[in-house]
Amino acid sequence: MGGLRDLRRRQDALIEDGVLAAALAVLAFAPALSKVGAQIGDLPRRPADALSVVLALVQTLPLAARRRFPAAVLTVIGAGFAVDQARGYPTTFASIGLYLALYSAGADQERSRRVAAAAATAGYAALALVLHHLGSLLGFGDYFAFYLAAAAAWLAGGLMRRLREQEAERRRLAAEAATAAERARIARELHDVVTHHVTAMVVQADAAQYLLESDPQRASAGLTSVSDTGRRALTELRYLLGVLEATGDKPAGDPTRPDLAPAQGAIADLVEQARAAGHAVELSEAGERRVRPAAVELAAYRVVQEALTNAMKHAPGARTHVRLNQHPRHIEVEVRTEGSAVEGPAASASAYRAPELPAGGRGLAGLRERVRVLDGVLEAGPRPDGGFTVRARIPAGPDQE
Repeated sequence: MGGLRDLRRRQDALIEDGVLAAALAVLAFAPALSKVGAQIGDLPRRPADALSVVLALVQTLPLAARRRFPAAVLTVIGAGFAVDQARGYPTTFASIGLYLALYSAGADQERSRRVAAAAATAGYAALALVLHHLGSLLGFGDYFAFYLAAAAAWLAGGLMRRLREQEAERRRLAAEAATAAERARIARELHDVVTHHVTAMVVQADAAQYLLESDPQRASAGLTSVSDTGRRALTELRYLLGVLEATGDKPAGDPTRPDLAPAQGAIADLVEQARAAGHAVELSEAGERRVRPAAVELAAYRVVQEALTNAMKHAPGARTHVRLNQHPRHIEVEVRTEGSAVEGPAASASAYRAPELPAGGRGLAGLRERVRVLDGVLEAGPRPDGGFTVRARIPAGPDQE
C-alpha cells in the first residue's frame, strides 16, 4: 500500500509541475505581466525576436521536471536566464522561473547539495563578470542584492525540505508507536484467551483424571467440559485472527455478539466454565443491563476472566464471588476469592494435587492498562483472610436507552 501511495504521489506531483510550467509559459507572453520578473545587468534593451521567445520557453517549460531533476532544471533555466540578460531582451514573466527553480533545488535536491549551491554561486559570479564586460553600470551592491534574493529562494526551499523531513519523522514515530501499541493489545488479548482457557482445560482434565476411578460419571462430565472449553478457545482465537486480518476500519465479525467477541452476556459462561472445573463460583448482578461500547464490555469480561483464571491456578476449590454492578455511566466489576477451600463437591473435585501452572506475570498489568485506556481504575490485592480481590470501575459513557 505504501508503494502505491508513493507512486500516486509522484504522479500527482508530475501533473502539478506540468500544469505550473505550462501556465508560466503562457503568462510569459501576457502583456499585463510584461514588466514583472527578474532582471539584472541593466544593459541597453533590444526588441524581442525569435530567440527571446525560445529563451522564455527555456525559462519556463523545464519546470515540469523540477521535483524529479531539480539540479538539471536549475542549470537549464539559469543558462536561459543568463543568455536573456546578456542579450538585453525586455523583462518577461518567464524570468520568475529562475526563482522557482532555485526553490525546487533547495527543497528537492537529494545529493551534493553544497556542490550544487557552490556551482550556482559560481555561475552567477560568471554572469556578473560577463554583464560588467558588456557595459553594465551596476555595482557590487546591486549584484549582491540580487544574489541575496536568489539565495532567499534557495533557503526557502531548504526550509520546506526540513519541514517535510520533520513531518516524515513524526509520522514514522507515530506509526512505530501505533504498531507497538497494537502489538501490546494483541499480546494482552492472546494472553487473556489462551491463559484462561488452557488453565481451565488443565484443571478440568486433571480433575477428570482424579475422578476417573472413583466417580466415572463426573469424570466424563469433566472431559465434556474440556471439549467445550477448547471449542470456546478456538472461537475466540478465530475472532482475534479475524481482527488481525481485517483490512477495513472495523474487524471481521460483530464485536457485540458473545459468541464472537466476549461481552457482558458471556460472563455467565466464564462462571459455568469455572464451576465445571470444580471451582465454587457465585455470580450476582445489580442494576439494569445496558448497551455499552464493545471495548467497555470486553474489558469487563477480561477482568472476570483473568480473576477466575488466577483463582483456578492459585486457589483451587476456594469459593469465589463475581459481582457485576451496572450504573448508567459506568460498570463495577468485583471478583473476590476466599482464603480457604469450601466443603462439598467443589472441594472433592479439587482435592487432587493442584496443577503447577506457570505464571505469566502480565495478566493484571495488562488489565490495568486496558482499563486505564478507558479512563477506568483497577485495584487488585490480597484480603486479610488470605483471599484475593480484583475490583474495576469502567466508565461506560452516557446512559443509552
